[in-house]
Amino acid sequence: MIKVTRLNDTELVINADLIEFVEAIPDTIISLITGKKIMVRNTPDEIIERVAAFKRMSARRAGIPAAGHISESDS
Repeated sequence: MIKVTRLNDTELVINADLIEFVEAIPDTIISLITGKKIMVRNTPDEIIERVAAFKRMSARRAGIPAAGHISESDS
């Protein structure tokens, strides 16, 4: 889940796994795989970073090593 800010300054938490694509035309629009579109104040780069951070945190919680990380048992 990531937190974004709507144009009216209210916060919204969305499921990052449902994001299909993000557009900046000129406001940022998040399109979900459900067909819903959400207009937000956040830039596409901010959304990308939040999704990446969420995915990293989820992987850590699941015990999946970070990309490029080799554990002692792998060497």
